[in-house]
Amino acid sequence: MNLTENYSVSRVPAAARLPFFGVALVHMGMLTALDQFMLGAVLGHQMSYMDAFIAITAGSLIFFIATFGLGYAGMREGISGSLLARWSGFGTNGSILVGLLIAISLLGWFGVQNSVFANSLDFALGHRLGFHTAAALSGITLTVIVAFGFKALRFAARIAVPAFALSVVYISVVLLSGHSKEALTTVSETYKTLSISDAITMVVGGSIVASLITPDLTRYYSNGRQVFSMTILTILAGEYLVNGLAVIISVMLKTSDVVTIMSQVTGGIGLLVVVFSTMRINDINLYSSSLGIANAIQAFTGRSVPYVVITLLIGFAGTALSVMGILDRFIDFLNLLGILFPPVIAIMLVDYYVLKTDRNLLDISRKQGLLPDVIDTKKTGWNAIIASFAGGLAGYYVTAGVPAVNSIIAGISVYILLAFVGRYAGKHTAHNSEQYSRTE
Repeated sequence: MNLTENYSVSRVPAAARLPFFGVALVHMGMLTALDQFMLGAVLGHQMSYMDAFIAITAGSLIFFIATFGLGYAGMREGISGSLLARWSGFGTNGSILVGLLIAISLLGWFGVQNSVFANSLDFALGHRLGFHTAAALSGITLTVIVAFGFKALRFAARIAVPAFALSVVYISVVLLSGHSKEALTTVSETYKTLSISDAITMVVGGSIVASLITPDLTRYYSNGRQVFSMTILTILAGEYLVNGLAVIISVMLKTSDVVTIMSQVTGGIGLLVVVFSTMRINDINLYSSSLGIANAIQAFTGRSVPYVVITLLIGFAGTALSVMGILDRFIDFLNLLGILFPPVIAIMLVDYYVLKTDRNLLDISRKQGLLPDVIDTKKTGWNAIIASFAGGLAGYYVTAGVPAVNSIIAGISVYILLAFVGRYAGKHTAHNSEQYSRTE
C-alpha cells in the first residue's frame, strides 16, 4: 500500500486485503500501549485489586461488543468507521460529526502520548531540553513518521508491541519476586478513592475510541473469524496483561507516573521502550484521525484532500495540545470519552444489525465494489445525532449506575423511539394521502 492509496473514501478491494497477523498486531497495539498502562496505574493507585479487575472485566465486555460488532461491519463493507457511519444511521452530514469526533479525540490521545514521550526524552537527557521543547520536537518527528503510511504502522507494531509487553512482564517479575499474595493484598487495600462505576467508565473511555476506529483496520480483513480472533487477542493483551499488570506495579511502586515506573526498574532501556511505544500508538492515532477528517472534508465539499496534508495539520495541532499540558487532564479526558463514544457506537450497531435502514444500499453497491450513490444516501441522520446527544447527557448527568452504561441505554432508547415514531408518522401520512386521493 502506498501513501496515496489508503482508501479513505472508498471500499478496500478484495485484492488489497491483508493477512491476519499484521493487522492484528496493529490493533493489539492500540491497547498494549502506554495509555492502557497509564490507566492501569491510575486504577491500581486508587482502588483495591478486586475492584480494579471488576472494572477492567466490565469495561472489556463493553469493548468486545462494540469492537467485534463494528469490526465485522467494517470487514464486510471494506470501509472505515467514520465512513460506515454514513449508512449506519448518521447520514452524510452526521458522519462528518462522527469523523470529527474521532479526529478530535485522537488529537487528545496524540497530545497525551506525546506528553509521555516528551517526559521520557527530557528525563533521559537530564532535563536539559525542558518539557515544552521536548514535546515540540517529538510531536513534529512523530507526525513526519506517519507519512510512511500503513506499512510503517505494521513495521512499528512488530517491534513495539512485543517490546512493550516484555518490558511490562519484566517489571512485574522483578517487583513481585519475594512478595506473598497476602502482602500484596494488604498494600492494595490502602487505596480506595475511586468508585467501581467511575472506574468502568474510565476503562471504557480508555478503549472505546479503538472500537470506533476498528473498521479502519478490519476493512483489510477477509472474514469474521479474523475479526473475532483479533478482538479477543487485543482484550487479553491490552486489558488483562498491560492494564492488569500496571495495576499491580503501581501499587508496588506507590506511583501512577509511567516515566517513574519504567526508569526505576529498567533504566534507559525502559525509557527507550516508552519512546518507541509512543511512536507506534501515535502513528495509529494520526492515521485514523486523518481518515476521519478525510471523510468529513469529502462529505462536506465533495473533494478529496491528500492524506499527507491532513496528517501534517492534525499532527501539529496534537503537538500543540501536548505543549499546553493535556496530560494533566488525563482522568477527565478518559471520563469524557467514556460517555461520548458509547452511544454513538451503540446507535451504529443497532442501525446496521437491527433496523438496517441502509443495508439495501450497501448490499447493492458492495457487489459493484462501489459506495452507495450520494443521491440515495440520506443527508442528515437527525435521529442518530439527537440520540447520541441524549446519550452523552445521560452519561454526564445521571449519577446512579455506571455513566458509560447509562449513555448507551439512553442513546439506544431514544434512537429506537425516534425511529418508530418516524415510521408511524410516515405510514400515517401515506394513509391519509391515500384516503384523500380516493375522495377526489
